[in-house]
Amino acid sequence: MLDMRLLRTFVAVADTASFTIAADRLNSTQSTVSQHLGRLEAAVGRPLIDRSSRPIRPTPAGERLLGYAKRLLALQDEAQTLLADPSGTSTLRIGVPDDIVTSAMSRRFAKFAERHRTIRLDVTTGLSRDLKKGFRAGEFDIAIVKEVLADGDTRAIFPEPLRWFEANSTAGWQDPIPLVTFPPGGLYRDVMIDRIERERRRWYIAFTGNSLGSVLSAVEAGLGVSVLPISTIGTYAVRPSEVFSAETALSLSIYAWEVGGPTGELLQAMTDVVAARSSGVGTV
Repeated sequence: MLDMRLLRTFVAVADTASFTIAADRLNSTQSTVSQHLGRLEAAVGRPLIDRSSRPIRPTPAGERLLGYAKRLLALQDEAQTLLADPSGTSTLRIGVPDDIVTSAMSRRFAKFAERHRTIRLDVTTGLSRDLKKGFRAGEFDIAIVKEVLADGDTRAIFPEPLRWFEANSTAGWQDPIPLVTFPPGGLYRDVMIDRIERERRRWYIAFTGNSLGSVLSAVEAGLGVSVLPISTIGTYAVRPSEVFSAETALSLSIYAWEVGGPTGELLQAMTDVVAARSSGVGTV
């Protein structure tokens, strides 16, 4: 491997056409410059500077090496600059349900990142059961989950009211009732199936979506009914369905391992957004 110090000396000599000027540029001595160049020439096995010419200039081999040497030195300088910048050198890991990452929440993330350039926010969305399991396993610093009953170490709890929804254009439903659901393991899916079984109604899965947007679009299109948080409906053309009455609200629980420092600051910002969402303010 070629020594970067020797390459830097070679480039300085080639660019200035002078050992003396190269030494001044490198804050070195002429003898050190000569030694470095000699070591590089010994390493590559051929002369790189024609010392007999006036002014001195690279040999054919030196000309071939010069472009590569400059690119290598530029990459080294770029890497050193990058490593000297502390931006994103530490991480806060956040786990949240998909519908919690609203514009309001994203703006809070952006404000936090602006104040704390050394911290990278690593946000994972997913099913609440998976997020809760990940938090307990230490995979997240902050987690927001939807659950029937919150644990005792929750930092904040907000109600998540649920309703059955259908398209505005729906005329009514006959058995079997088509359901629009999330994949198996989702809380809303479990609530739906448990309720419809208790009511002894016949049903079938008409559509399964992996995101809130896909489920809402399917309901809006009239593919079936679905249980969803009231706060997520937004501008979709859906309405509360009369097929069943409202469900018991879930708990929207916020968990965090620490409450001080930057983690505590982000925790408070996220809590404020969720509180506004729960109260129906919408955005902050």
